[in-house]
Amino acid sequence: MSGMTGLSQEEAFARIRLLRSPHVGPVTYAQLLARFGDARVVLEALPDLAGRAGKPYQAAPERRIHEEIAAVRKSGARYLFHDSPDYPPSLAEIEAAPPILTMRGDPAFALRPCVAVVGARNASAAAVKLARDFAHGLAEAGFTVVSGLARGIDGAAHEGALAGGGSTVGVIASGIDIAYPPEHAALQERIAEEALLLAEQPPGTEPLARHFPARNRIIAGLAAGTVVVEAAPKSGSLITARLAGEMGREVMAIPGSPLDARSHGCNQLIRDGAILAQSPQDVIELLTGFDGTPRSAFRDTAPAWVAAEPLSDEPAEVIDLLTTAPVAVDELIRQSGASAAAVQLSLLELEIVGRLVRHAGGRVSLAS
Repeated sequence: MSGMTGLSQEEAFARIRLLRSPHVGPVTYAQLLARFGDARVVLEALPDLAGRAGKPYQAAPERRIHEEIAAVRKSGARYLFHDSPDYPPSLAEIEAAPPILTMRGDPAFALRPCVAVVGARNASAAAVKLARDFAHGLAEAGFTVVSGLARGIDGAAHEGALAGGGSTVGVIASGIDIAYPPEHAALQERIAEEALLLAEQPPGTEPLARHFPARNRIIAGLAAGTVVVEAAPKSGSLITARLAGEMGREVMAIPGSPLDARSHGCNQLIRDGAILAQSPQDVIELLTGFDGTPRSAFRDTAPAWVAAEPLSDEPAEVIDLLTTAPVAVDELIRQSGASAAAVQLSLLELEIVGRLVRHAGGRVSLAS
């Protein structure tokens, strides 16, 4: 089941169960695993940790995990764990990297230099053609084109990449066994069979609105750079672009007519410092080394997984410093006068009983 060396069936099962348990997000998961070293030990420790925060705790029922694993197998998928050699280093580097993904296809596609191509669902015909042409050119140049299988720009990007050599990754907001939108069912199946399809949500999960920002961080995290083809000012594609910028990746946008609202997002990105891209060559030049080979923009640093901060044995008193307004964890450490390890433990205990919410940029708040 684990599809990797060194991970026993029992540990793989415990990891899935841990991640599916109440209030365990990617950050908490990483911290708990770093502290206890083994998901089975973490599951035994959770009731005590929650008890200190004043609540009883129940991990996800084992039956549900058995059902999930059966559904993953039935859909022809397998699990990709954060410490697998197949896990993309570019993704491991981001804050709150997904600890477990399900995949269909060949994980090698995500290990090559990747470019995200994203944009509007209700895209213009000209933009759809541009997306297809850009993706075709990028795939021919040796890049893997990453997108989200949505209507409009995403679908065109995947089709262009498949035509340009087949190197593409589809990241979906639903479970691996659900095709959305329905008209992309054949395209999704083709990506799963010829390239790589990734999902963070368990099988059977419908693509709910709150899953899309999480999906977008994976798209941005896989890629050395993100190209926005066409986007309205408040769209998901712009969220992906901003996430890419925060991750230190390249952000590129194709300019458009100021008369079309669908161009305003891209034109604004360029005004804000994104690189103007008018041809696939512009993107290729930006993401290619001096020797002409595609390079990944992320630096070879230790993945965030290794850097999960150690936890102390005693939690710090931080509850009085928190409100429903997000605040940086660094600020809590400064104001509490406690060690980073003690503050992190306190936050973890609050999170697993549902009293704490984590936000991007290392910020936290009380749950409202």
